[in-house]
Amino acid sequence: MAGFGHSHRSPPSLPWTVRVQLAALSAAHRSDGSVRRFLFYLGDLHAAASPRPDAAGVRSVDVTIDASRGLWARVFSPSTTGEAAASALPVVVYFHGGGFVLFSAASRPYDALCRRICSELGAVVVSVNYRLGPEHRFPAAYDDGVAALRYLDVNGLPADLGVAIDLSSCFLAGDSAGGNIAHHVAQRWASTAASSSPPVSLRLAGAVLIQPFFGGEERTEEEVELDKASLSLTLARTDYFWREFLPEGATRDHAAARVCGHHVELADAFPPVMVAIGGFDLLKGWQARYVETLRQNGKPVQVVEYPDAIHGFHAFPELADSGKLVGEMKLFVQEHSTKRMA
Repeated sequence: MAGFGHSHRSPPSLPWTVRVQLAALSAAHRSDGSVRRFLFYLGDLHAAASPRPDAAGVRSVDVTIDASRGLWARVFSPSTTGEAAASALPVVVYFHGGGFVLFSAASRPYDALCRRICSELGAVVVSVNYRLGPEHRFPAAYDDGVAALRYLDVNGLPADLGVAIDLSSCFLAGDSAGGNIAHHVAQRWASTAASSSPPVSLRLAGAVLIQPFFGGEERTEEEVELDKASLSLTLARTDYFWREFLPEGATRDHAAARVCGHHVELADAFPPVMVAIGGFDLLKGWQARYVETLRQNGKPVQVVEYPDAIHGFHAFPELADSGKLVGEMKLFVQEHSTKRMA
């Protein structure tokens, strides 16, 4: 892929607002990558759902998917008028990042990001609050993702939201660990939907993986080179996240982490994928291998590259690449929706 040679460039200069937030995140981690949970939760401010439209016309409401396991989602719906109000909208099912152990659908950065996606794409966004490790290890997050799709397939969305969704134009999206979840949920759904009884109406039209969290026991050249290049992610932290999520005793070569190579199974109905890769993300080597695996299996994949982007750039609207990414997502959804969006 173009633009990702090892030029040993200096990390990009970041706005002070971004640097402050990254410094706070760094302070919540110990040198071994583990989380100082008290500090983290002090900084993980939550936003409440808001049924009243915001300045962009986006409303949100929390929906219970499975009370027995505490599974819920925050649903964001855009302002629609005239002809658009009568049209069924594409739906984007979003999985937040955080190494499978941090953040929630209510965390302010994710509430704000999903509002932006909803407004810019003109789509309904369902942000899944999946269970976290280490209390809920593999495969809990994947189980919750599939449960969210089943809920939408059977129940749709509450009528009081005032919007209809086109279940034949359902997209999965996620960043970092959420991108990992989006891949595995897509594979599970694509593997079983064709033979499901009764038949399902929800069709995966595409998946957007933003700097997905993949890995393995070996250290890639990119992991070694970029370990200290950014405050947003280090090797120690990635190792910690895998230890908290994977089954006890599993290595990073577990199928949940190492999603590349000939052993990876991809269903016939596996959807087209868009993969966003940042030039200063230590995970980019694994992401490149994932893209190559999709291509070797004949799966449609689009790569969008941001040479100066750090891991997690999408969460900072003051970064130009964050806006560019949402624009690329809009084009991808337009291209792959059953009914082309205006």
